[in-house]
Amino acid sequence: MTLTTTLPHQEQIITFIPRVQKPSLPKKILVLDSGTLINLSMNGLLYIVPELKKISNVQFVITEQVKYEILDRPVSIPRFQLGALRIKEMIETDAIDLSSELSISDQEVKEKTKELMNLANQTVEAQGKFIKIVSDAEMSCLALSTLLTKKGIENIIAVDERTTRILSEKPENLRKLMSKKLHFNVSLNKRNFSEFKDFKFIRSTELVYVAFKKGILRIKDPKALEAVLFATKFKGSSVSFDEINALKKL
Repeated sequence: MTLTTTLPHQEQIITFIPRVQKPSLPKKILVLDSGTLINLSMNGLLYIVPELKKISNVQFVITEQVKYEILDRPVSIPRFQLGALRIKEMIETDAIDLSSELSISDQEVKEKTKELMNLANQTVEAQGKFIKIVSDAEMSCLALSTLLTKKGIENIIAVDERTTRILSEKPENLRKLMSKKLHFNVSLNKRNFSEFKDFKFIRSTELVYVAFKKGILRIKDPKALEAVLFATKFKGSSVSFDEINALKKL
C-alpha cells in the first residue's frame, strides 16, 4: 500500500511500519523531530524505538539540528541531563541513526534547512512584520525528507508540534492558529504554500499506538492504550480528544 497525504496519521504509520521484518525490502526512513523524542522520553517510552526497529525495515533517523536540541545542549543542564543521556544511549546502540550516515552530508541538510526556514518564516505576517513560526530543528526534518525523496527513499516525519504539520497539510489554517496565538490578526503569504505540500507526518501518539498493537508496550493493563495516548497528548503531541477516541476504537 502506498502512503498518501490523505491517509489519517494512524493509518500512515501502520502502513509505514510493516507487521514483520523483511530484510529484502528497501529501507524506509522515519525522521524524528526533537519534540517527538522528548515526549517519548518524558513518558518513559523511548524503549519502543529499538523494539519497533527490530520488527520492521524502518530506520529511525535524526538530523544534527535535532541532536543539538535533544542531546548536545541539554546534556550540560542538570534539569535535562537524564533525558539527554537516554537519547545518547539510543544513538550509541544504533537504535537511532544520524542523518550523516545516509550518504547525505550535514552541509546539504543545513543548506536546505536554511532555505525552508526562510520560506516558512516569511509566510505569516502581522503588523507589517513576518512572524517566526518554525525552528531550525523542525525544518531540518523537512530538509532531510526532501533530500531522501529526491533519492527515491520512502520516508515520513515524526513531529508533535502543530504548526509545522499545518504548514504542510492545511496551510490556510495558519491564519486562525497564529491569530489565536498572537491575539491579533495575521495575513498569509500563500506563494510559499507549495514548497511544503508533499511531506508526510505522524506523531508520538501514532508511534505508541503501533507499539501497543504490536505488543511492544510493557504495560499490559486493559487501560494501557488509553493511558499512553493521553500521556503523549499531555506531553506535547498536538492530538485531539476525538483523534484519541478514534484510535481507541480501531
